[in-house]
Amino acid sequence: MRFGPFELSVHNHGSLRLDGGGVFGPVPKAVWSGLVAADEDNRVELATRSLIIETGDRTFMVDAGNPDAWPEKLRRIYSFKNFPIEESGRDPATITDIILTHLHFDHSGGITRTRPEGGPPAIRFPNATLYVQTDNYEMARDPHPRERASILRENVRALQRAPLVLTRGSQELHPGIWVHQSDGHTRGLQWVEVRDGDRVVAFPSDLIPTSHHLPLTYGMAYDMSADLLLEEKTAFLKRAVAGGWTLVFTHDTEVAAGRVGVDEKGRFGLAEAVTI
Repeated sequence: MRFGPFELSVHNHGSLRLDGGGVFGPVPKAVWSGLVAADEDNRVELATRSLIIETGDRTFMVDAGNPDAWPEKLRRIYSFKNFPIEESGRDPATITDIILTHLHFDHSGGITRTRPEGGPPAIRFPNATLYVQTDNYEMARDPHPRERASILRENVRALQRAPLVLTRGSQELHPGIWVHQSDGHTRGLQWVEVRDGDRVVAFPSDLIPTSHHLPLTYGMAYDMSADLLLEEKTAFLKRAVAGGWTLVFTHDTEVAAGRVGVDEKGRFGLAEAVTI
């Protein structure tokens, strides 16, 4: 998708399965099961999608998917499927910048790869500068008990071996590429905004993980502050509707991107899917 000075594309690094009740929080299974099928263990499949932004001699990638090595027990629990970016024909060495929306393993785990000879995991993207919000980096170094299972210590340590830029709040990383802090899902999540004049393509990450989470009543049980996330999500969606934004959904297995609408009852929802 050509978007002003940017060439935009998406890459799905693979998938994982999480408990449907965790993914849809307060919404009853009798309702969400009409949207997404659950397996015999009540798990639903989630994509791990990146937005790739090419401009001039820079290639930005937003998020990096799951790690490639897991103990067998966790593989059974999460049913991981990996599709590293090199399998799509793109050389990881050509990625110059990686914006990590947050440091949960399904968004940051793919920055490393397992070494066949053993030892600490290697950086998968040797030429990339990484960007993480300061608050999220500090959280990951001493995670809350509710988030501890979502943080991989080896990935946090790997950040110390890579060029790392700690962002704060709203910040322009490159002309037209902005990050903005959100704290409802996890402290220091950063969603990404790509601007071309009045047009915007946004990557809300786990602020709105799938197109099914556009209605305000849909949230995840994994959100650290449901009240704060609802405030942030409402403000985000009002801007998205008013500006006709295109949103890229990180975890939606069917809809990679789309625009938001409001129905006759004032409820947010998917107005149309968009191909990127």
